[in-house]
Amino acid sequence: MVLKGMTLSNRRVLRASIQIVAHSVLILGSVLFLFPFFWMVSASFKTSTELLGSAQSLLPSRITWESYDIAFNSTMPLLRNLYNSLFVSINYTVLAVFLCSLAGFAFAKFNFPGKRFLFALMLGTIMVPGVVNIVPSFIVMKTLGWVNTYWSLIIPGAANAFGIFFFRQYIKSAVPDELLDAARMDGCTDFGIYWRIVVPVISPALVTMAIMDFMGTWNDYQWPLIMLRSPDMYTVIVAIASFPAPRFRQPWGAIMAGSTVSVLPPIVLFLLFQKRIISGITIGSVKGA
Repeated sequence: MVLKGMTLSNRRVLRASIQIVAHSVLILGSVLFLFPFFWMVSASFKTSTELLGSAQSLLPSRITWESYDIAFNSTMPLLRNLYNSLFVSINYTVLAVFLCSLAGFAFAKFNFPGKRFLFALMLGTIMVPGVVNIVPSFIVMKTLGWVNTYWSLIIPGAANAFGIFFFRQYIKSAVPDELLDAARMDGCTDFGIYWRIVVPVISPALVTMAIMDFMGTWNDYQWPLIMLRSPDMYTVIVAIASFPAPRFRQPWGAIMAGSTVSVLPPIVLFLLFQKRIISGITIGSVKGA
């Protein structure tokens, strides 16, 4: 109503003003969100005296690698911990994407007895707080002898309800039934249809879920802390939180250095595939259940 009574030039001025205000708010929000990361990186290059001193500054007075030297040469094998996180995250991601997409394909394109009930039961598990499953999951891992092993971090939760629901919605909207019927007429098996037809079509969703699973596993702290016992088996997040404190002084510089190194793989991964993440989320949400 307001725009109808305005001239063309006034409308342009109003739209430009709205865009300026919107971009200013977005820039301010970005600065606020990036400030902790900036401070962490800056603190990792400060000396211990400067970092723990009363007079704090945003930038180090002089760049020093002291904190990185402490982080990578302390009693905590940080390089080994980085390998642990990489090994666990990659294997969990591959397994979770495969199982969830396969189950999502079954729920989206197959009819079998109890399908609706099983799907509703699976979705109901999303409402159960994760902390409720800690004790039962630990008992199962101990019974299997998987405490302080990679298996305890890779196997539990690989076929998760969110991933199955995500792929079910995506496959239901992106893969036409006619394409599957044509493949069956050519003699393709059900798994062959999944591998040769469904997987290429849903590649944006696969990339999206893979990045989400990788980042979630890489940044996980609670479950690895419960399951792992020896420092050489720690993931990098647990290792950083477990840095030894000589003379009861927390090595904040080493923690900042380790944290800076630990956030690089998820950031690089997200920057490389951010377009695929956005396209996978938006396309997969076009159609409802």
